[in-house]
Amino acid sequence: MADALLTLDRVSKSFGALRVTDTVSLDIPRGELHALIGPNGAGKTSLIHQLSGS
Repeated sequence: MADALLTLDRVSKSFGALRVTDTVSLDIPRGELHALIGPNGAGKTSLIHQLSGS
């Protein structure tokens, strides 16, 4: 994407045998509003922690 604010390409995270994010790919263009939604335990917080480095 030419003017992407954020691009993720195959991001994964595991805690032992538990995979909390599995090859997440995402493009967020500049000037657009998006929401990250899903059920409890879907990995939303884990993905945000990966993005923020915490």
